[in-house]
Amino acid sequence: MSDGVYDLPEEPRRARRAPGQRPKALLPTIATLIVLLILFSVFTDVWTSRLWYRSVDLGSVFSTVLGTRVMLFVVVGLLMAAAVVANVIVAYRTRPRVALAPSPSPGFERYGELLQSRGKIAIGVLGTLMLIFGGSAASGEWKVFLAWRNRTPFGVTDKHFNKDIAFFVFDYPWLRVLLGFGYSIVLLSLVAAIITHYLYGGFRPSAKGQKASGAAQVQFSVLLGLLVLLKAFSYWLDRYGLTTSDSRLFTGISYTGDNAVLPSKEILAVIAVLCAGLFFANVVRRTWLLPGVGTVVLILSAVLLGALWPAALQQLRVRPSEPVREAAYITKNIEATRQAYGLENTKVENYAAKTTGATDAELKADADVLPGIRLIDPSVVGPTFEQLQQVRGFYSFPTDLDVDRYKIGNEVRDTVIAVREVQVDRLPAGQRNWNNDHTVYTHGYGVVAANGNQRAADGTPVFSSKDLPPTGDLGEYEPRIYFGEQSPDYSVVGAPKGAPAVELDTPEGKNGGDPTLNTYEGKGGVEIGSFFNRLLYATKFRDANLLLSQRVNAESKILYDRNPRERVEKAAPWLTPDGDPYPAVVDGQVVWIVDGYTTSANYPYSQKVALDDSTRDTTTGRGAIATQPSEEINYIRNSVKAVVNAYDGSVELYAWDEKDPVLKTWMKAFPGTVKARSEISPALMSHLRYPEDIFKVQRDLLAKYHVTDAGTWYQNSDLWRVPADPTASGTADSPAQNQPPFYLSLRMPGQDSPKFSLTSVYVPNAERENLTAFMAVDAEASSADYGQFRILRLPGNVQIPGPGQVYNKFQTDDGIRQALLPINQPSSGARAQFGNLLTLPLGGGLLYVQPVYSVRTSGPGSYPVLRYVLVSFGDRVAFGSTLSEALTKVFNTSVDTPNEPDTDPNQPQQPPANQTIKQALADANKAFTDAEAALRRGDLNGYQVNVKKAQAAVARAVAAGAQLPNPTPTPTATPAPTSPPTSPTG
Repeated sequence: MSDGVYDLPEEPRRARRAPGQRPKALLPTIATLIVLLILFSVFTDVWTSRLWYRSVDLGSVFSTVLGTRVMLFVVVGLLMAAAVVANVIVAYRTRPRVALAPSPSPGFERYGELLQSRGKIAIGVLGTLMLIFGGSAASGEWKVFLAWRNRTPFGVTDKHFNKDIAFFVFDYPWLRVLLGFGYSIVLLSLVAAIITHYLYGGFRPSAKGQKASGAAQVQFSVLLGLLVLLKAFSYWLDRYGLTTSDSRLFTGISYTGDNAVLPSKEILAVIAVLCAGLFFANVVRRTWLLPGVGTVVLILSAVLLGALWPAALQQLRVRPSEPVREAAYITKNIEATRQAYGLENTKVENYAAKTTGATDAELKADADVLPGIRLIDPSVVGPTFEQLQQVRGFYSFPTDLDVDRYKIGNEVRDTVIAVREVQVDRLPAGQRNWNNDHTVYTHGYGVVAANGNQRAADGTPVFSSKDLPPTGDLGEYEPRIYFGEQSPDYSVVGAPKGAPAVELDTPEGKNGGDPTLNTYEGKGGVEIGSFFNRLLYATKFRDANLLLSQRVNAESKILYDRNPRERVEKAAPWLTPDGDPYPAVVDGQVVWIVDGYTTSANYPYSQKVALDDSTRDTTTGRGAIATQPSEEINYIRNSVKAVVNAYDGSVELYAWDEKDPVLKTWMKAFPGTVKARSEISPALMSHLRYPEDIFKVQRDLLAKYHVTDAGTWYQNSDLWRVPADPTASGTADSPAQNQPPFYLSLRMPGQDSPKFSLTSVYVPNAERENLTAFMAVDAEASSADYGQFRILRLPGNVQIPGPGQVYNKFQTDDGIRQALLPINQPSSGARAQFGNLLTLPLGGGLLYVQPVYSVRTSGPGSYPVLRYVLVSFGDRVAFGSTLSEALTKVFNTSVDTPNEPDTDPNQPQQPPANQTIKQALADANKAFTDAEAALRRGDLNGYQVNVKKAQAAVARAVAAGAQLPNPTPTPTATPAPTSPPTSPTG
């Protein structure tokens, strides 16, 4: 005690902390926890990926990819770490005893002393950072490495370098990757050596005399010599890179590239080797004079040989005679481009495309083509499918439907098809909870299909498969859709035997009553019965309910990554999937068919295109149609047909283009994952078709590469373009996108029978919009001519209207406008919606066909119904309520379209127009009487209501009146007085 105050013991005094002071172990503990959380998160991603691949029987894909990435990570990471650390150690051990010059600041030596005292820790941290940096960069190049390691010869030799195309596609990219890693390792080692020597006084740029110690000079000389040696290797590789470099005219070696750039690269490579030798000689001579001179010579040579010489040759020798100088190189580019994109067998033929009416004989010869003219537009009738076949609000259909073929009765018909998927976002707010979102509303139900060339009496599609449970002409099949384009992010399914079912199957039973429930019994999904798997997926989806909910039981499975395109992309990461998977009923199962592409950007002399730009049109990015990645390619093949089962999620890959060397390479890299083409069943084969995205790329190129003469190609005198979609709105700042291609059953000239085809048209690459060519590719997978391109070149001296001009005629024709007037009346509350504008050869000319729909402009439950069919042949346009009627008008002769019933026997018949007018006028008269009575009573609200009823009744009468026969000729190009079409009221 001192002065009445007790002294505290010494030890407790030392243990006392100042207010706010944290224990010394707290920060390391927090750091350790953060590291452990990061490691657990990484482990979760890796292990759940392993479980997913095993669930689809593709564990070998996971192990191959993971093994390759780990190997590259370790090898390159360790190499980079060892090189950098070794250079630091060498620089430290060869440091001078006395610094060459004083330190730049008073406390500068402290950094060196600190590193010296914590040397092992510093080296460990540096090595770890280099390992992570180098390994992470290398692991991302696993595709390039696997392609190089399993490369397959193309069997085609490049004539310039006398190397197989495989060298450019597989070897050259990997050599570039190795060069990049070499640059990184040497450059980082040089930086580390400079910093170390600087810290310990071996390198002082500010010193008046010697600026680097002898040891520093040796180390710097070796590293700089290696950098220059790598530059020499880069110059040598650049020679091969010229085959895929873009010039002003084309991709590939040009005249200037062959006669100036190529020899300059060879000369610069030799100069760089000599310069590197001077740096290595500096190890002995210890003077920077010769390396400095060599570097200056290299830089000057790069400027003179690499820039000025090619520019002078281009300006003085090539530009004045460019067509002559570049002719041989243009020819090489044309040949390589057509080979790389599968266009070498394209058939181009002249087509007279008569503009006068077809004769009876011509129409009779083409009669079997008429049923293939699709009137139901898959990009328009999505809301119709939804309103008529949605059944419940939580079901949905995509914005754009798909077109397929089905044998209905004794004939194969083009069919518009979609699956009824569940969309939990549409559930009422009161029904949204974790159990409903993830365990009850787990799947869609059934396929809805409509005949492409038919309409019911009220303008709705004639369904060949509809309702719940599904009924129709597609036969019996498993209707549950657990994997689709709009499936929930994840669902928990499955239960022990005897447990009550909780998954909603259908909103009510077959004959009404309570909803039917189901328990998933498919083989798809990942088992999460164990606590460990539940913990992993709770971490993956950031959802603790997977650990806490009693709905997750010992037999539960979790379904995720359910979009068919994403599943194919994950199952075959070397493929580029088509943007539009489509459903099909095959062997009693609903499957998604996804076309897979193998691509490359290193096919020599082939023209490069941007994949996203070439495949973009008015449908791309809308709804479930995906946009392709923004990457450049100059080689593409539809090498794989992938099938995703909509019930169990299984993924089957079938080799389609079995001659594709890129496919063979990946099949060697992932053995057993791709089945042979011969294993495709006949039922599946009947639904395979030519895919859209590769067709868009090919049509984009054929706009220029239909020309095979170098002179014509250079002059661009026969350049085409794909027209803008006339039915899409565009502005000056944002013009409309390209018109999409259309699937149609048609017969090209010279074919014996109609073929299911993918079609498009061209207009001149100028301000004009007249038609210059029609193109179709045989899209039937079972056809011997599958993939055969045929182009009908139209005469240049005849003005044949293009899609935009025909659409303008349809919009401005007085007869068509008069027919559409009742639809577009503001009082009718509806508007006309124009469908896809189809083009096909018929009767020796080209026929345009466009359906017109009527759709209510406001209010819930509106959907388009088919009202009219517009047709154009030559300069003539006509319309009718059926295709037969419209064709009869435009050809001025009776045209019967076989198997085109315009009514559905299952639909109630509508009253005739006279009866409709009579009833509408009676309703209007009653409404006006009631309105007058309400006004006398002073009931202004009742007056307004009845006036609106009367106006609506009058509008119905006007609409029905437009259907009555008109004895006067319409102002259309119809040759004789005809009556407006009798369209049934909706």
